Amino acid sequence: MMSRMKLALAVTCTAIALSATAQAQQPPTATTKVDGTDNVYIFRYMGHQSMFVVTPDGVIATDPISERRPVKPYVDAIQAITKAPIKYVIYSHMHFDHIAGGKPFKDMGATFVAQRNMKARLDELKPADVVMPDEWVDDKKTITLGGTSLELTYVGKNHSDSTLVMRLPRERVLFTVDWIPLQAVQFRGMADTYVPDIEEGLKKVIAMDFDKLIPGHPGPGGRQIGSKEDAVAQLDYLQDLSAAVKKAVSEGKSYADAEKEIKLPKYEKWGGYEAFLPMNIERYYDYWNRGI
Repeated sequence: MMSRMKLALAVTCTAIALSATAQAQQPPTATTKVDGTDNVYIFRYMGHQSMFVVTPDGVIATDPISERRPVKPYVDAIQAITKAPIKYVIYSHMHFDHIAGGKPFKDMGATFVAQRNMKARLDELKPADVVMPDEWVDDKKTITLGGTSLELTYVGKNHSDSTLVMRLPRERVLFTVDWIPLQAVQFRGMADTYVPDIEEGLKKVIAMDFDKLIPGHPGPGGRQIGSKEDAVAQLDYLQDLSAAVKKAVSEGKSYADAEKEIKLPKYEKWGGYEAFLPMNIERYYDYWNRGI
């Protein structure tokens, strides 16, 4: 009889194989119109996605999402929908896998917009493939184009200190990247993530008026759009994680013991649970044990 360990390994390998097959069957790019709207689209490039909004006077695009790849497929996807000029490109946050490669948009005359905290880091690193923003957002800014308004809000530190929450009030759609995954734990070791600030930011997002949530990466099964319930679930996860780690620290447990012993069965079916939960635990252990 197959041992439990061998059975678990077989199940895991089968799941990985099926996931890889599903990804291999997906085309590398896709453009999806958001249901219930007549002007909001998602452009997906591999495992990254961005939102763009079409208006009679032009297009508001978000992240080039190049991950150091050519951005031409994104431009082509927009121009397949409309020949209106691309007026704005809004950066979601500082990280280059989402904002590199925007030069073709700049060459077409687009105005680039980002949260102001990004400026010092861009000035320091001077990445050759990241277009420097033309306009900066402090706490809030509204872009209005062709009868459509897009609210840009800084809710504080979360995943980076420069994340914008982009909300279309008429369409009741919200776009924000990398910190509110759909039915998934936080990515790896939560690099450049501020705790507990991220929890306070989630509360502010939950208080906003929206129905549809578009993240920067599809969720399990390729799901591209979530809802406010996904933000609530992510806050629940982080608060449960934080409480469990705080208890382990108070009991004098080591990093290794905490990572081994803490289990959150409520979330065990979420994406990344097995691989990333120990890394998420380590991030919160740093906070509760070292204050960082």
